[in-house]
Amino acid sequence: MTNDIWAKVLKTLQGALGTNNFSNWIEPLEFAQLAGGVATFHVPTNFIGNYVSQNFGEEIIYHLNKEGESVSRLQFRVPTNAQVATKPKAAIKPTGSEDISGSPLDARFTFDTFVVGKPNELAHAAARRVAEGGPVTFNPLFLYGGVGLGKTHLMHAIAHELKERSPELNVLYLSAEQFMYRFITALRERKMMDFKQLFRSVDVLMVDDVQFIGGKDSTQEEFFHTFNALVDGRKQIIISADRAPGEIKDLEERIKSRLQCGLVVDLHPTDYELRLGILQSKVEVYSAQYPDLQISQGVLEFLAHRISTNVRVLEGALTRLFAFASLVGREITLELTQDCLSDVLKASDRKVTVEEIQRKVSEHYNIRLSDMIGPKRVRNYARPRQIAMYLAKQMTSRSLPEIGRRFGGRDHTTVMHGVKRIEELKALDSQIADDLELLRRALQE
Repeated sequence: MTNDIWAKVLKTLQGALGTNNFSNWIEPLEFAQLAGGVATFHVPTNFIGNYVSQNFGEEIIYHLNKEGESVSRLQFRVPTNAQVATKPKAAIKPTGSEDISGSPLDARFTFDTFVVGKPNELAHAAARRVAEGGPVTFNPLFLYGGVGLGKTHLMHAIAHELKERSPELNVLYLSAEQFMYRFITALRERKMMDFKQLFRSVDVLMVDDVQFIGGKDSTQEEFFHTFNALVDGRKQIIISADRAPGEIKDLEERIKSRLQCGLVVDLHPTDYELRLGILQSKVEVYSAQYPDLQISQGVLEFLAHRISTNVRVLEGALTRLFAFASLVGREITLELTQDCLSDVLKASDRKVTVEEIQRKVSEHYNIRLSDMIGPKRVRNYARPRQIAMYLAKQMTSRSLPEIGRRFGGRDHTTVMHGVKRIEELKALDSQIADDLELLRRALQE
């Protein structure tokens, strides 16, 4: 690949990603070589390389292939002679006082593009409330959940909204790793007073993935004092992590206590309806980019069922699917989907067995496994039996007749009826919906 081709791709990416994302993340890339389908780029820091790979990798690969290059993977390296680079420029620049550099904001992550469903509706409502500004009502707002459930999206959305509503506010969004990096740099360069002044002069502090400061004693000490100073000054703090404050390993008890004193909100794993809604919203965007592409009925439903643990993987799969179909000039059918995404689907295959589901459900409802599988039709056994059938249909690749055989040799129509009944009840009965979510999470651990 020549530098001229990379220059053409750069121009395309600038238009597709926006000035902010381009200048902070794409512009620092320096093309090194293309060999064996792997495009290698030099980057100032590993942080930038990792971020580009996770957030823009699929798009870069697509545009390189569109220019006639055969690229299947990207690789990022920090040259051995590279000097330590400065951190990325701020996405939200405070007015008045000295500019504080934070992580760039993704222009795509707004409230308008956040798909709301039952698993994330409380987190979304809380984020909206904080983004309105005004008097601090709960501090901090602590968002937690697994990878790809929308924590970072909501953090970026809050920052975008605050910037639009109150441009005079000094808003700082950064990762816990960046906070630690700044702290270590200040220690090394003997500029701790500058560090303290900068971080304690913000109006809104947003720290993503705070679990990374666990076990870092000196960083935790400074984070604790910064936290207290901002709370005492009635400044808003918004934190995210991959787990609840009390479950973060090697985090000091006093920090756990402080984090728990505000509003702690869990983003639950996505359910089928939410995943389908996310895919449908993405298809609307991609249809504008690929107006000639057709997508067959049932493809989105198939993906929503099969890729259930991570929204990033789900969205990345759809991106790859549209790019592939565009390159080969074919309609997006179920067959093409299975061929194009075979590796993703294999990695996402559910490993849960029907027997595991039966055991978990019987334990949850405190009934004997033999009674749940047996012929008795009393309500105490029938409802758990239907829930187990429903989960077996959703979480395994077994057919309805196979599931029926494992439930005392029942006919597949009985399984179908049970699945349909639970589908109806979970929309009407919050207890059943909560039980299903609890059981699903327990089975996926």
